[in-house]
Amino acid sequence: MADARETVAVVVVTYNRADLLGLMLDGLVAQTWQPDAVIVVDNASADHTAEVLRRADLPLRVITSEQNLGGAGGFRMGMETAYAGGWDRIWLMDDDVVPAPDCLATLMAIDEPALMCVREDLEGRLVEKSATTFDLRNPLAIKPKTASIETTYATRSAMPALVEIQVVAFEGLLVRREVVTAVGLPDADFFIFYDDADFALRARKAGFRIWAVRDAVLVRQLAFSQQHALESWKGYYMYRNLFVVHFRHGENALVRVKPYAIAAAVTTLSPLRGGRAEARNVIRAIRDARTMRKPRAESGQAPTRR
Repeated sequence: MADARETVAVVVVTYNRADLLGLMLDGLVAQTWQPDAVIVVDNASADHTAEVLRRADLPLRVITSEQNLGGAGGFRMGMETAYAGGWDRIWLMDDDVVPAPDCLATLMAIDEPALMCVREDLEGRLVEKSATTFDLRNPLAIKPKTASIETTYATRSAMPALVEIQVVAFEGLLVRREVVTAVGLPDADFFIFYDDADFALRARKAGFRIWAVRDAVLVRQLAFSQQHALESWKGYYMYRNLFVVHFRHGENALVRVKPYAIAAAVTTLSPLRGGRAEARNVIRAIRDARTMRKPRAESGQAPTRR
């Protein structure tokens, strides 16, 4: 059993989703274990987010960025602030989920350094995509995530109480300070996508195990839709950051050169897939990923103790 005296700060990153953010904050108010701080990073929203954040029913601290730092930059800023604040645990949360009332209490009762909520959709279907297998050893595995909670278990009730996972989302991840001390902050250079995977892989390399907690439920308010965006601006980040993960964490030389094979295949097949837009994305992605093989000195480093 975890120490009941442990404190916890929630870090929320939001961008132009004021109404969803309001629902998520209502979910925090309803928690049976009340957080000690709620740090909201507003990524330069242009909607009525500021109005939604004018509330006194939570220990809110709002950080308003002058520009959109992406999820990666927002979570880095929020986690750094929470770490500096001295709280024992840090709970990362997106603006489009609502935690069940006992979600945080369920997590806080488990004496593990890294825990992940389990997500359901509005109809109660299991939609947890955290990877139970993230294969960076087999060069023939086109996508490293070869199994997830969602694909392994038909329903949440079919899960054991704890399931070890290899890659997470920054949408319900709870970590103790010791994890941040050991592996550092999220790398803001990812902007969006795979910043959470990079953080989880660093944590596992440092010897931490990560557990999905069956009874800690988050309800997603929106459907997952990123798989159809490879020809859009998001596709560039999907490809680039996937390649960066291979360059940084590939377990052998063949895996570390796999991004070149993927880029060549996508370019060749682009007339049958996303056309010139996807081809441009992947060419630019492989070029830029090469510059991110190693994080910049200030990216992902451990925050200064205070």
